Amino acid sequence: MLPNTTITKIAKKEIGLFFSSPIAYLFLAAFAAVSLFAFFWGEAFFARNIADVRPLFEWMPLLLIFLCSTITMRLWSEERRSGTLEHVLTQPVPLWHFVVGKFLGCVVLLVIALAITLPLPITVAVLGDLDWGPVAAGYVATLLLGAAYLSMGLFVSARSDNQIVSLISAVALCGVFYLLGSSAITNFMGNSAAEYLRLLATGARFDSIARGVIDLRDLYFYISLVLVFLALNTYALERERWAATGNKTHHGRWRSVTALLLINALAANLWLGQINSLRIDTTRGNQYSISTATEHYLQQLQEPLLLRGYFSGKTHPLLSPLVPQLRDLMKEYEVEGKGLVRVEFVDPVTDPELEQEANQKYAIQPVPFQISDRYQASLVNSYFNVLVQYGDEYQVLGFRDLIEVKSAGETDLDVQLRNPEHDLTRAIKKVLHSYQAGGNLFDTVKGELRFTAYVSADNRLPEALKKFKDLVSAEVNKQREKSGERLQLEFLDPDANGGELGQRIAQDYGFNPLATSLLSNERFYFYMTLAQGEQLVQIPLDDMSAASFERNFNAALKRFASGFTKTVALVTPAADMGGYYGAPAGPQFNQLQEFLGAELNVQREDLSDGSVSGEADVLLLAAPKELGEKELFAVDQFLMQGGTVIMASSPYSASVSQRSLSLQKHNSGVQQWLAHHGIRMEEKLVMDKQNLPFPIPVSRNLGGFSVQEMRMVDYPYFVDVRGQGLNAENPITSGLPQASLAWASPIALDADKNQQRLITELLRSSDSAWLSGDMNIVPQVNSDGLSRFIPVGEQKSHLLGVISQGRFDSFFAGKNSPLLVNTNANTNADTTAAGASEAEANNGDAALSTTQTVSSVIQHSLESARIILFSSNDFLSDAVINMTGMATGGQYLNSVQLLANTVDWALEDEGLVSIRARGNFNRTLPAMEQTSQAFWEYLNYALALGALLLVGLVQRQFKRRREQQYRQWLAN
Repeated sequence: MLPNTTITKIAKKEIGLFFSSPIAYLFLAAFAAVSLFAFFWGEAFFARNIADVRPLFEWMPLLLIFLCSTITMRLWSEERRSGTLEHVLTQPVPLWHFVVGKFLGCVVLLVIALAITLPLPITVAVLGDLDWGPVAAGYVATLLLGAAYLSMGLFVSARSDNQIVSLISAVALCGVFYLLGSSAITNFMGNSAAEYLRLLATGARFDSIARGVIDLRDLYFYISLVLVFLALNTYALERERWAATGNKTHHGRWRSVTALLLINALAANLWLGQINSLRIDTTRGNQYSISTATEHYLQQLQEPLLLRGYFSGKTHPLLSPLVPQLRDLMKEYEVEGKGLVRVEFVDPVTDPELEQEANQKYAIQPVPFQISDRYQASLVNSYFNVLVQYGDEYQVLGFRDLIEVKSAGETDLDVQLRNPEHDLTRAIKKVLHSYQAGGNLFDTVKGELRFTAYVSADNRLPEALKKFKDLVSAEVNKQREKSGERLQLEFLDPDANGGELGQRIAQDYGFNPLATSLLSNERFYFYMTLAQGEQLVQIPLDDMSAASFERNFNAALKRFASGFTKTVALVTPAADMGGYYGAPAGPQFNQLQEFLGAELNVQREDLSDGSVSGEADVLLLAAPKELGEKELFAVDQFLMQGGTVIMASSPYSASVSQRSLSLQKHNSGVQQWLAHHGIRMEEKLVMDKQNLPFPIPVSRNLGGFSVQEMRMVDYPYFVDVRGQGLNAENPITSGLPQASLAWASPIALDADKNQQRLITELLRSSDSAWLSGDMNIVPQVNSDGLSRFIPVGEQKSHLLGVISQGRFDSFFAGKNSPLLVNTNANTNADTTAAGASEAEANNGDAALSTTQTVSSVIQHSLESARIILFSSNDFLSDAVINMTGMATGGQYLNSVQLLANTVDWALEDEGLVSIRARGNFNRTLPAMEQTSQAFWEYLNYALALGALLLVGLVQRQFKRRREQQYRQWLAN
């Protein structure tokens, strides 16, 4: 008889015995019910608002203990109790055939139990954008973990003749392997001891698999447990065959082979533990693998980079599981660094010298954590920091920089690493570029540069500009020496040769003659550019001092460098101190500024002088309000210089407070300017069935006490943009799971004016959106707590975010510069010249003139100019971000991430955009109105499957009854 035939018959026999009793069906139903509870209630599925099935797999290591112990408790115990074990032991078939046969029968039952949970991921996939990679990885790992528990249960069952004793013993044995790596044990250990315990624990090894990372070392650990306990099971049964006076040599051979098998199975874990590359990232986009953007920054290293983790042996229980994750990630950096990245892990408490260095040199201090349980409370000073050092530049990341905390209740906190690769890579980028900036700026620029000054002859220049021309020539020659002759210098007179050059720069760059006042007949040129290849940057003409020119020249030079911390000029409405107790009234954008400031230099910009700082790389207008002519001129000319203007604006603005909610017309001052460039916003509000809920307070009477709670109601003004509404081709939105725009207006594009430009649509509402002109935006709720908003008019998708790129004609083309004053030109020039001569005599390199204004209008922009518009004044405000966070059950960062992605894309730094997007691997679910159907849809699946099982049970019972009746008829 072939071995596989024997094994197959035994497996079929066990499966048949299991399903011959209704208890099997009740057991499977109970397992489905427990899984349902753990997924929907135990892990607050609706509050998480994430389209994944991690809660199901996070509970599996614990649920499988009871499932597998129950399946195996009777397999050998019943054989021993009924006396059939003696028949098995006397068979001429090797005992391992029986062991493997029973094991495979149990595995089939486990597969059936897991198949019952398949409606869960199917339902989530119907509702949201489910990543199936982690789901498949979770089921594979669950099957192997369950196989390990089954082998333990079989071994225990072979040692007892009582099913209850077998059940309790199997639960205890499996529970020991589960608890070894749990916080209940590791909290009493240091990090090193805790890490070793996690290597022996079935539950701790399952954590990374639940996230979607299959480590082959973890899978082999489960396989080795299967081999070990199946071997022990076979050996335990074989011993019962031996007689007291049997063949001692045969017995010794059995012991030796079994011991050798056990040692090799376990020792292979130690060998595989030295290999760090046996990981398979099953997540979409390889969320947990080092990205190409990080590799790009590591390739720029010229000197060794130090990554040092300061982790205390005793820390807060919620932080302790995060330490191994950070260790693994930092080791990945070391591998990708190819010898230029050194990774160290230290416990400052055990090394006084390193602790002193950390305290004094890097200002790293321990953080006091309060640890308490039911018996006592204590205070522990713990380190949880990462040092990133390159040369003499360093950055320190503390636990507040690395983690995020979500609250599911007053005492239930979920602490996870926020986006560790993004945080580490951002720190590496800072120290790398800071180190480069500390030396010669030209060392960070590859290739040759060309400085061109389009300057009229001296006899046409005002006296102040004559002096400034000499100053510029001297400063540029100094820069040329620093560049190693890689900087080319040329002064060109646009008026020479009949003004041919002047006509060309007017056509190519929009450079027109300058003037000092409206009444002056003197016209001259004084423009400065820095170029490399087709990229050109204009150096602004500020206060005509040496310090100002050097600052503006360096700012332009950094545009050609490989990185550097860029500068965002942020314009927000002036703070109105008319709020309660002198608090600022109107929208505040502190969270936006703080988020952008983590990676960029964010400086508040005052446009009242009619210009944008020369250090600004991007101009960001958040809810601009009543911009005057000079302020609009500053925005216009920044765009004409080839800059990028990012704007969050609409014709409406909301006033949000704890007591009121109202909407009013908003005069931004940019409507005509945008319309001139072919972009128009309708004076309507977009309302969408696909929306985020609005939190409203509701009072309830409980036992005579009035209790106020927050209720989430359907609110179409909070447009929820997701799926096809996000441009999947553009890096700004491709990695963003969702974005919410509050009180947004539709964008209309003028096809005639945008013929020569590249138009990219970023955000669109769903097809179920409609427009409203009603100024009453207070949530409308009926007596049942449901929204009363009813769609009116045509329902279709509306454009809410757009990029317009190309050549723009100035809004002020053909007009005089608003900066020029109506004064006598000659008197002004004489006064200025005299003042400049006196300043030069008294102060040397001081400003040549502080009163004279030199201005003109750049007629059109370079091809690199871009307008990026989001049609909402309020979606970036602190109040709306906080309200949206209440609706989603946690801190809401998608809005500020959208702006951060936009800024990085505008700065052509898509590396951090891609890494930041990798932190958004959790796909959020649709609006609450749709999400609330998840439970009922799952119940439909579960009831349908239960009905099929019930039908199968009834049919099987009828079949058995007919067979019994037929055998009785034959016997009679």
